[in-house]
This record gives sequence, C-alpha cells and structure tokens, in this order.
Amino acid sequence: MSKIAVVFWSGTGNTEAMAEAAAEGAKSAGADVEVFQVDDFNASDMADYNGFLFGCPAMGDEVLEEDSFEPFFAEAEAKLNGVPVGLFGSYGWGGGAWMENWSERTKEAGAKFVGSVIAENAPDDEALDECRKLGEDLTKAV
Repeated sequence: MSKIAVVFWSGTGNTEAMAEAAAEGAKSAGADVEVFQVDDFNASDMADYNGFLFGCPAMGDEVLEEDSFEPFFAEAEAKLNGVPVGLFGSYGWGGGAWMENWSERTKEAGAKFVGSVIAENAPDDEALDECRKLGEDLTKAV
C-alpha cells in the first residue's frame, strides 16, 4: 500500500480545507494517508513515505509562507528526486505566479510532478473536487 504524507501550512483555513480534500482523494484511491501541519513534519521524516501532497497559500509578493513552509520545502527539495509530488494552495491576489514558481522548483528537484491546484480565497466545490483528483492521481503515480 502506498504511504502518502499531506504537508501544509494554512493561515485562514483555506489551504487546510484543500489538504483535507486531497487526503480524501488519496485515501479513496487506496493509499495510507497522514496529514500534517508543516510545523509537525520534518524533511527527515520523508523517507517513511512514497509520495507527497504539499500545500501552501501565496504570501506577500506571491511566495511560499516564509517562516515555516519555505524553510521546510528548501530542505525537502533535496529529497524529491523520483518521488511523486502534488501541490495545492489558495491565493487572495495575483494570478498564481507563486504556484508556477513552486511547480518549477519541484520539477527541477527531480520530483515526479503530478499536478497542482489553486483556489482564489476559500476553495469552492470545484477546487475541492480538483484536490480530491490530485490525491487520486498522486496515489496512482506512486
């Protein structure tokens, strides 16, 4: 059975809702899934999982959250080569440049990139369905 970690940061609950939907999708596809807020997960824990769903909203000038998520992801990048990864997050302004940059970083790290989902502010039903599909697609890629 595939073991997947969903690791996220959420300030308002929007990205947390997306994390829960992505986890549901991975579970429905047969994966063993654990969900973590980023402060409760270390890059050293990554060896215990077959794939990852990472979630972070756009912050500041369309960047990842800088105090917790960015330092975690900078360390995690070295462990992504050949590993299935999906990304998700919400934004309140801009057009999603943070996700484009984050997706590119993930691919450059050698990850088996399965896709990304973004939602403006609170995720609607369509965005939550896309997150569930992202979880399913990640499980199939493991």
